[in-house]
Amino acid sequence: MSDKLTKTAITPATHTTPPAKFSHGVRKGNILQVAGQVGFLPAVPGEAPTPAGPTLREQTLQTFANVRAILEEGGASWDDVMMVRVYLTDTAHFAEFNELYNDYFADLTEAPAARTTVYVGLPAGLLVEIDALAVLG
Repeated sequence: MSDKLTKTAITPATHTTPPAKFSHGVRKGNILQVAGQVGFLPAVPGEAPTPAGPTLREQTLQTFANVRAILEEGGASWDDVMMVRVYLTDTAHFAEFNELYNDYFADLTEAPAARTTVYVGLPAGLLVEIDALAVLG
């Protein structure tokens, strides 16, 4: 008899099918990994994903909502997140992003997650991408 844990893909109704063979989130046992999310508005059937807006604020808040949707679909919350990786396209956005981040997580009841921020190229118009690792229980 095997005690191997099942690995389950997580795709909330707010998300489109991924454009390649990956999952928006994947859970195995009490581990939930959220793939890199960007600031696309909730999915509209038959339409291409649309960014929340042109500003870092609009895209960051939508990106947080997209990560949260996967966490919740997988049975987790921000309090379960151990690691957050942030990908910004412009080093000049770091201070503004930190303000948004601090405001967003002001009400956490657990210790804040560890975080890494790196600078990357993203498809045209996208300013931020975030992934997260949660441990439940």
